Amino acid sequence: MNTPESVPTTHRLRLARTLLRILVLLPWLLLLLAGGYALVRFVPDEPVVHADPVEHFKYGSTGGERASGFPYWIWQALPTVCAEHLPGPGYASLGLIFEEGRDLPVGVSKRRHLGIDRVFLNCAACHAGLVRDTPAAPARLVVGMPAHRFDILAFQRFFFECAAGPTFSREFIVPEIERLSGGLGLVDRYLVYPVAIALMRERLLMLRARFGFVSAQAPWGPGRVDTFNAAKVLFNFPVQRLPARERLGAADFPSIWNQRKRMQRDDGERMELHWDGNNTHTEERNKSAAFGTGTTPPTIDLAAISRVEAWLLDLAPPAWPLPVDKTLAARGAALYAHYCADCHGASGSDFAGPKVGHVTPIADIATDPARLDSYTRDLAVNQATLYAGYPHRFRHFRKTWGYANMPLDGIWLRAPYLHNGSVPTLRDLLESAFARPTCFVRGGTLIDAVRVGFASAADPAQCAAPTGRAQTATDHFLFDTTLPGNGNSGHEGPAYGTDLPAADKDALVEHLKTF
Repeated sequence: MNTPESVPTTHRLRLARTLLRILVLLPWLLLLLAGGYALVRFVPDEPVVHADPVEHFKYGSTGGERASGFPYWIWQALPTVCAEHLPGPGYASLGLIFEEGRDLPVGVSKRRHLGIDRVFLNCAACHAGLVRDTPAAPARLVVGMPAHRFDILAFQRFFFECAAGPTFSREFIVPEIERLSGGLGLVDRYLVYPVAIALMRERLLMLRARFGFVSAQAPWGPGRVDTFNAAKVLFNFPVQRLPARERLGAADFPSIWNQRKRMQRDDGERMELHWDGNNTHTEERNKSAAFGTGTTPPTIDLAAISRVEAWLLDLAPPAWPLPVDKTLAARGAALYAHYCADCHGASGSDFAGPKVGHVTPIADIATDPARLDSYTRDLAVNQATLYAGYPHRFRHFRKTWGYANMPLDGIWLRAPYLHNGSVPTLRDLLESAFARPTCFVRGGTLIDAVRVGFASAADPAQCAAPTGRAQTATDHFLFDTTLPGNGNSGHEGPAYGTDLPAADKDALVEHLKTF
């Protein structure tokens, strides 16, 4: 029988046991809660999905955010934090296109990954552009055309130089994220973003060192990229020690319309793809291009890329939007059939021709050899190791000795011309090299309705001492064809129509407006 004195003692013992149990279980409970939070917060891998194929092309993921993605709020903060490394206000100054009501530009996708929204480039960054029919007309977006305003080298250098500067730190970036986002939780403010900033800075500085060879090159300008020297970095080539002629390969972004017609020629043979025809399989070409959007073999989103591939099969370019002189175009059609059709197809929609999609040797075409020289047999051999162990391992990359003859669908939207974008208009391309402009402006949106291309006239005073960027209201790029890799010679002589009378050249250009 309990005595009155023993009751409080028993109660205290029970209370002590309860507290002890709580103390023993509390760490486990906290660990369980933390694990649940981490599971919900950091495990999901969810891209933003767009039902419409056009929206998916413009903003859908290829999987590149997983390995290469920038945290969304850091992306949004950097144009303010590192404004001195941009040529103008925001990412638009690099040639990226913002549609009304969108917080990200065309060609940038978003994915929830590792607990935060992450963004990176997709296919549309390099294959969508702006066009104006007349000086007073608003610019309209055309998907599938080359992104002739996007300066990808300036984009790259912005992030590299920002990461190397004193403001790429949590002390500067986190307060800007707070301002833009309306406030961060404690976990984001003191853990997630400080860690993300440190990791992003470390990765960017590593890439800055590996891509250091580019600093010795002249600026590529908008609408151009050195695709395959970037691939050499991926394979850990000692790029600085390669021959100089292999380190320079900037070429224009291509258009990507009518892919079904490019998969196979009328004679059953596959077309040779890329500027130098180094692959005949669109599926390998596409997966190779996806590396430029930050993907790797384990992170590529094959389902998302397949949606884009299927949509592009029959995507056609828009028609020339201005009046065409039908009589003059008819005269030009006969000239085109004689001088151009064998290599470039019967028309802008009929790709039949004995040489269409085949490589013309460099000795015959005589255009600038830099892009051709930059793609080497050693690189082709290394590319054969990509996706090793996967059913889609690369098997068809090879070294060629010339440039491929391209169909001319939507040719009016593909200026400047030749593989390196060294000739501003079609009419200029019909002149001998000595008569072509040696200095012109790239990056304009206004159609040149007579010569076909984009308005490109440059101030002669600026061309006398080009600095790479023209000092104009829109800050377009000044392109100098005398620089290595920018040569505008080739595709000339009797076989190419450059010896025709001026009236015949005008007729030929008028016909090409119908493509």
